[in-house]
Amino acid sequence: MKKFILSSLAVLLIFAVSSCEKDLLDTTPKTSIPEADAYSTPGKMAAQVNYLYKLLQNQSLYGGRFIVFNEQRADEFGQSDGNAAAGSAVWNQNVASTNDFVNNVWSVCYTAINASNILIDKLNTTTVLSDEVAKNYRAEAQFVRALCYLSLVQTYAKPYALDKNGLGVPLRLTPITTAGNNDLARSSIDAIYKQIITDLDQAETNLPVNYSSSLLNVSRAKKSTAIALKTRVYLIQQNYDKVIEEAQKIVSLTAPYQYSSGSLTHQLEPNFTAIFTGSYTGNEALFSIPFANSTTETPASQSSLAFNYVGQPIIVLATDGIAKDPALNTTADARATLIATNSANQKLLKKFNITTAPFRDYVPVLRYAEVLLNYAEAKAKNNDLTTAINLLKAVRNRSNPSYVFPSSATDIQTALIATILNERRIEFLGEGIRLMDLQRNLLTIPSKKGAIGTAPLVLITSSNYIWPIPSGEIATNKLIVPNP
Repeated sequence: MKKFILSSLAVLLIFAVSSCEKDLLDTTPKTSIPEADAYSTPGKMAAQVNYLYKLLQNQSLYGGRFIVFNEQRADEFGQSDGNAAAGSAVWNQNVASTNDFVNNVWSVCYTAINASNILIDKLNTTTVLSDEVAKNYRAEAQFVRALCYLSLVQTYAKPYALDKNGLGVPLRLTPITTAGNNDLARSSIDAIYKQIITDLDQAETNLPVNYSSSLLNVSRAKKSTAIALKTRVYLIQQNYDKVIEEAQKIVSLTAPYQYSSGSLTHQLEPNFTAIFTGSYTGNEALFSIPFANSTTETPASQSSLAFNYVGQPIIVLATDGIAKDPALNTTADARATLIATNSANQKLLKKFNITTAPFRDYVPVLRYAEVLLNYAEAKAKNNDLTTAINLLKAVRNRSNPSYVFPSSATDIQTALIATILNERRIEFLGEGIRLMDLQRNLLTIPSKKGAIGTAPLVLITSSNYIWPIPSGEIATNKLIVPNP
């Protein structure tokens, strides 16, 4: 399983599709053909775009595992399975550079990045597409590249707020088409984030407002998708003015907070539990990984979210985590209905509830609720407490209309920020966001208990606060520098 970027990249150039797929999400290559032919028709160019999303759907990335890894590394879940294949070392905070998971996330991300680079290069010279379609495809490739670089720099490099001039990851912006071109030094963390923003800015300009169906609006990048991801990136960078600027593009200035353009609307789903019904494509979904084609899109069982949270379960809610919060222990809050207790008295997360194979729940990557809470936190940090409180209330009162936040007599700003961060823990439980919030705020990763023992707390100065550079990269890239 120790795949590495070049082993995948070499294969990338010789795949293609025999005809234009009717289902956009069915991106399985049908036959091998020469590279020149792979970009020779509009249908084949569309297939290359589809392939980018197929890579995001990979079981080691947003198809399931990457979300689970982030939750295992954070503090909300205990580990029930001690097998290495279940990620016990990830939960125990002691993965090595030779670990398959460490290598696989890196490999899939760079495969998607290189596929994006190749497509962008081909789109610069293609004559088989209109300028408008070529710009659209290029923007989608830039979005995929940005998302993958964000995943890499958060996983394998120090937090931006700790050392933005420290070592990031190799910044690959040109196609690799043959073996032997892998030597590339690590760029700075700041350089990676600048490229992410550049890609997202350009993507926003050239992406369409919407597509022809709700499924495509969820599964393909559009203008609001790029904007939403920018609010996350700027929040990580603690650039609160830019978070606000981006959020205001897709959030109305007053309640009810929403965005409408053309036939597209984004707003909070009135019924929280409706978001987690397996195949949600409603107004709150900004970008999701769907498994819409029963023939070609079935996630690997052990990597799926439902299998890990409910089916097996591999990880269960830690008793000393956010599961003890009153909001998740009252029938007044809809989010509490997605918490269950099994016969072993373990608390399970039921957001992803297709509990028999194939586990084909759609995976939410960006939700409108996150944009609102990103916006709220930025407003609170900039001391606009009224707006921050109103945005926070919109998210809480969606799930519990009768809830009233207690007032704070002293240091209102600090108390409000803490409340927003707590609300994020409740709202995005199991969606892979908690680790990002710990790291961007330079917080210790707390110790946690599980059936296989107790995982240690991890200080921000500890080497295992981030993942090591994979052994596969070290073996094939002479210019790479491992993490200390």
